[in-house]
Amino acid sequence: MVFMMGPRQTGKTTLSLEASGEYLNHSYFNWDNPAEKLLFLEGVKAIAKQAGLDQLHAEKPVLVFDEIHKFGKWKNFLKGFFDLYEKTARIIVTGSSKLDIYKRGEDSLMGRYFYYRIHPLSVAEIVSPEWTEIELRSPRAISDEDWTALLMHGGFPEPFLQRSSHFSRRWKSIRKEQLFREDIRDGTRIQELAQLELLADLLLSQAAQAMDYFSLSKKVGVSSDTIRRWIKVLKSFYYCFSIQPWSKNVARSLIKERKLYLWDWSLIEDEGQRHENLVASHLLKAVHYWTDLGLGEFDLYYLRTKDQHEVDFLVTKEKKPWFLVEVKTKAKGLNSALYRFLEETNASHAFQVAFDLPFIQKDCFEEKGPILVPARTFLSQLV
Repeated sequence: MVFMMGPRQTGKTTLSLEASGEYLNHSYFNWDNPAEKLLFLEGVKAIAKQAGLDQLHAEKPVLVFDEIHKFGKWKNFLKGFFDLYEKTARIIVTGSSKLDIYKRGEDSLMGRYFYYRIHPLSVAEIVSPEWTEIELRSPRAISDEDWTALLMHGGFPEPFLQRSSHFSRRWKSIRKEQLFREDIRDGTRIQELAQLELLADLLLSQAAQAMDYFSLSKKVGVSSDTIRRWIKVLKSFYYCFSIQPWSKNVARSLIKERKLYLWDWSLIEDEGQRHENLVASHLLKAVHYWTDLGLGEFDLYYLRTKDQHEVDFLVTKEKKPWFLVEVKTKAKGLNSALYRFLEETNASHAFQVAFDLPFIQKDCFEEKGPILVPARTFLSQLV
């Protein structure tokens, strides 16, 4: 089985249909379709019969199960279906929440699936949409129009392609309504949806900052422990994500304080925070893609000491520092912390990424640094 996990409206359904469409025999089942919901409720054999699995085929049919996480017994359904039809069918499962549960702890499907985390559009995907199984790409210029659209409207396909402020505002409003009034309401036991929505709004100004649970608890009117639980819920439904500090071999490093970012950076009004969030999203997409593809174990951290020396990001490869990234809206002198942390971590590269620099046709990763590089060049080399 293949699991495709990620936020609503990132193109999971489109990708799954394109992949299944490469095969002669394919079927699509969506839990949100009333007729297909009845088939799920009837059980494994009803779905199999509808897909023609009781017939001889020259090649394995492909079945797509979309939004199946909304089915209360979906875990047992998938396990039962796979165990019965592993040799006669290929299975693609998509979901905008909860599928991570399998990855983190559930063991009923262990050894039965691969998962791929689907992200919004990125610079590299826009300029080089072809599939690749390498870590870094050659730099390729993004057009001014695409660059501006990505900054202003975000990486979700519909608002990016429409490039209309009116459309983007309506799209965000509908997406927010679906998140809180459908997904979270139906998928959790949280009753205080208005307060949870207030928390989500407050997080817009906390993006690219360390999370202050106490301050948020006072503003929302709940305990700090409740804030922590609710942020976990928002993360599980792909509203936000967080990264932790890297502390190995870093003197006086922070250990537990996590920084928070949004999946949709276009929601952030502050320009500097939006730029840092955009880079965070690109780096997270890269480490997820490289890891999911089996190229190695990659992860994303930040660096900060108790005496306030900080670098925005550290990407690790096989649990060892690979490259440092500092994000700036405007090109200016290099952050002195890059020199310190490059020496302490023994990373291979250190970049200060500036958003106001024009694209340069030069491989950033040929340099060790610390070095100032254009955001357009650096991001085009990722995923």
